[in-house]
Amino acid sequence: MRRRAGDPCSLQSRDHHSTWASTAAIERAGVTAETPDPADGRIVREADGFPAGTFHEGAGDLFEHVRPDTSAELAYQGLLRAQEELIALGITGWQDAMVGAAVAGIADPLAAYERALDEGTLEVHVVGAQWWVRDGGIEQVERMLARRAEIARRHPDRRLDLGTTKIMVDGVAENQTAAMLDPYRDEAGHDTCNHGLSFIAPADLRCYVTALDAAGQQVHMHALGDRAVREALDALQEARDVNGSTDGRHHLAHIQVVAEQDVPRFAALGAIANIQALWATHEDQLDELTLPFLQDGQDARQYPFGDLARAGARFAAGSDWPVSTADPIAAIHVAVNRAYPGSGRGPLGGVHQRLDLETALAAYTSGSAYVNRREDDTGSVREGCLANLVVIDPNPFSVPASEIHRSRVTSTWIEGRLVYGAVPATTLKESR
Repeated sequence: MRRRAGDPCSLQSRDHHSTWASTAAIERAGVTAETPDPADGRIVREADGFPAGTFHEGAGDLFEHVRPDTSAELAYQGLLRAQEELIALGITGWQDAMVGAAVAGIADPLAAYERALDEGTLEVHVVGAQWWVRDGGIEQVERMLARRAEIARRHPDRRLDLGTTKIMVDGVAENQTAAMLDPYRDEAGHDTCNHGLSFIAPADLRCYVTALDAAGQQVHMHALGDRAVREALDALQEARDVNGSTDGRHHLAHIQVVAEQDVPRFAALGAIANIQALWATHEDQLDELTLPFLQDGQDARQYPFGDLARAGARFAAGSDWPVSTADPIAAIHVAVNRAYPGSGRGPLGGVHQRLDLETALAAYTSGSAYVNRREDDTGSVREGCLANLVVIDPNPFSVPASEIHRSRVTSTWIEGRLVYGAVPATTLKESR
């Protein structure tokens, strides 16, 4: 007999792709051995079929109706705290990938953003990527366009823009839900029947992306496995075939594994490689939870940034924070070295997958400005821009590649106003 102990408890993995729940929580949610796996998730089960306590991807939503709500005040204070921490890292604007819906137990931040706008506390500029509900259907397009127009009407200064839609194409490799062309292997190295999950049927994905592109809505796709990347690129190809070439600036995020034949398609389709360069290194999570369960040779296909650069792909870069640090300098160090500081392991995927410093830095500045449609006023230092500036010391171009991580943000300026750090003494002297 299964023993019920303690209060209901539900915890999420740091990447929000898995949920752990106690027996009491499972019972509170009404989940039983007869509860089927959702189309976009998996329930890890005991021998008798009862949930063992681990719920991957959409299976975690089985607890949505019993999770405590996040108060509006807590969400607002969380936004202000996040803004403070990100500005200290030199970040003057971002794309929030989960807006317009409560996702994985995280409250919809839209009301908090609007309050910050109304109270004058939002110092950065934000592109809110409206969350595509996987089983919500094509009618979501019109709702997103209406929400975008309403925000633009109420806040015409573009400090908040909802012109992007976030679509989750697949999961992650660590829990074997990333959509792969080849099957995952088991602990003994044998092929399984598991190729991961495509959260949206490829035909539906092509339909949705084509409709969003026609409506002028940018598409931001989480595509981590090589099959997911191909499905996302196929959707962009159909959108181009139907709509012609548009200024969609659609982007594929994470792109952990990309098949060689799909690399040149990024440039051909204008698909932006939205990279999280911090992850492109040998570390315990990758080496213990991912690589042993992929096919031989897949270690060479991890985060193939060098291949994409040589094929002419355009880069933007982000962090997926709070999954991992939002520090761009830490990520740029890995992009250039393919190893974290002090790592004793070789460069992930080989030295040919490294990016040069100029390319990596551009991905986190002008590249991100471009993908957020802000290249006219941010992302570069030139006349007419907003004077969103960051001072870094030491200059990363003046230190060895292995020392890039030593650089630190000493001050951040937004629209010419100091918002973090101190004015250097030399600047004060010059101003006098």
